[in-house]
Amino acid sequence: MKRKFQIFISSTYQDLIDDRQAAVSAILKAGHIPAGMELFTSGDKTQMETIRKWIDESDIYMLILGGRYGSIEPSSGVSYTELEFDYAIEQNKPLFSVVINEDTLEARVKEHGTNFMEKNNPKQLKMFREKVLSNISSFFEDPKDIKLCVHESLSDFLSNRDLKGWVPADEVTKIKPLIEEIGRLNEENDNLKNKLSSAEKKLGTPSKFTTSDNEFEELIEILNSVDVNIPSRLSGAEKDVENSLFNIFYTNKEAFITGVTNRVGDGDVSSFLYHNIAPKLQIHSLVVNEKVASVVWRRCSVTKKGIELLAYIEKKKIVPKK
Repeated sequence: MKRKFQIFISSTYQDLIDDRQAAVSAILKAGHIPAGMELFTSGDKTQMETIRKWIDESDIYMLILGGRYGSIEPSSGVSYTELEFDYAIEQNKPLFSVVINEDTLEARVKEHGTNFMEKNNPKQLKMFREKVLSNISSFFEDPKDIKLCVHESLSDFLSNRDLKGWVPADEVTKIKPLIEEIGRLNEENDNLKNKLSSAEKKLGTPSKFTTSDNEFEELIEILNSVDVNIPSRLSGAEKDVENSLFNIFYTNKEAFITGVTNRVGDGDVSSFLYHNIAPKLQIHSLVVNEKVASVVWRRCSVTKKGIELLAYIEKKKIVPKK
């Protein structure tokens, strides 16, 4: 059952029409629901309240930040676009941003004129830009970059089970018997766990299960069979190279023990490990993707099973193949 997310798109308007359209097209193509300020007139208090309601009802907030700060809300002296961004942060709304590359902005100003740059509040725009870049964000040069960012971000959000999204009514009807059966099985499973726990207490045996050497050897074989393409910009080679998932996990064990994140500014290697390697390791329960308190980024770190596997490798002196 595929969930549909409603994504609220925030930006200034006249200077980013094509960019907004690219985001809308990418969201629709991915099967989700775009919502944004085309429906409203900024500068009206009632409309601002309506926009906040739409942000509340949306699953994800997206910001496209160009070279304009936007219309100012009189009582606060802050632009409506920044107010929307701050409100999404305050509500702990899942969000991501795309920010125009400075060279691209300069080229647009030369081609289209100064209406594409901020003339009245450049300092406020600079501070807003720094705030945005401190959260989940990426740069764009053209609408294709925006489409790619939408695709990658929504793919990441789909794995987040905390996001409810929208589900067609007919699909809910179809899976109702399945949900009831799952509920019954969960109840049965809880009863069996309680009986097992009671039996263990009577027998004096601990409820502890460890991975056997044979299981570790089988897991190592599986990880060695998975080839991963490493871009030349990361490997330092003249062209892309391939390495096994096992080798990458072992040689980057310190990074996974500490935790790799999708935080902006952590570098290309950390981003590659988080987006390309961690999901493959997560399939084998070697890492876990966890929300970090009080921030919007997430972290993938090694699990107990992953630690046990690394300890087994050290114990057996299994050296990754070159």
